[in-house]
Amino acid sequence: MTIDPALHKTAKVHSMLLGAIHPRPIAFASTLNEHGEPNLAPFSFFNVFSANPPILIFSPARRARDNTTKHTFENVKKVREVVINIVNYSMIQQMSLASCEFPEGVNEFEKSGLTPIASHKIKPFRVQESPAQFECVVKDIIELGTEGGAGNLIICEVVMMHFHDDILAVDGSIDQTKIDTVARMGGDWYCRANGSAIFEIAKPNAKLGIGVDAIPLEIRNSKILTGNNLGQLGNIEQLPNETAVNEYRLTELSDLFIQFESDAKKLEEELHLHAKWLLEKNDVVGAWKVLLSFNN
Repeated sequence: MTIDPALHKTAKVHSMLLGAIHPRPIAFASTLNEHGEPNLAPFSFFNVFSANPPILIFSPARRARDNTTKHTFENVKKVREVVINIVNYSMIQQMSLASCEFPEGVNEFEKSGLTPIASHKIKPFRVQESPAQFECVVKDIIELGTEGGAGNLIICEVVMMHFHDDILAVDGSIDQTKIDTVARMGGDWYCRANGSAIFEIAKPNAKLGIGVDAIPLEIRNSKILTGNNLGQLGNIEQLPNETAVNEYRLTELSDLFIQFESDAKKLEEELHLHAKWLLEKNDVVGAWKVLLSFNN
């Protein structure tokens, strides 16, 4: 399917964008109107964009159905402060309830049963149940259009951060296995960053991988190894030397070579399967030794 946004209704474009671009973190934005009345609403057009200065941006878009604007957007134009509260699984249903389009002046803290607590440097309240809360001043507002569906970028500078102690690791960093965040997908779907849904990939920033283009063609064209596997193999700085490969072959792979000594094609297939198993265990060096042993 190929779609030209100019030729389709906003609802269709919106649906396809949100159905494909995810998971999107949720900015649970706490603001005050000009009368000092609190408002609390979630937005999934949101992320962090700078650390120095610390900048978060979220977008309360115009409603596509009638081109009206959100209370949050009107509030930050008048009281240029906002708390961005991070949403985790333990509060997801209350967050969803707060997204209802209550009339102006209705307190979503009360409607959702969430607890308002005072901020340190700004007027809007924080959400006590949120595992991470960011007090922000609004630096700029960029309106992206005047028609329904147009976004409004709220550029926020973080002036104070708060974190629940129970999400912290011993070294004071945020333990990614404890924060249990949730994110928006398309339609009514969400996802949870917990358990088997989260995983680690070593950052390549400190080294220069050889690249997939440097992998021998017979390995690159494997019917067993996936694109992810090739990415792992290409992220190594240098290949194991011949001595290391031969030692590995004699100590770890001798049974395979004896079993399939008369069937080179089957041997290669078994070696690729074994290398894939090692890659799934993040043993990239071992996988390379297995693959290189075939022609060694």
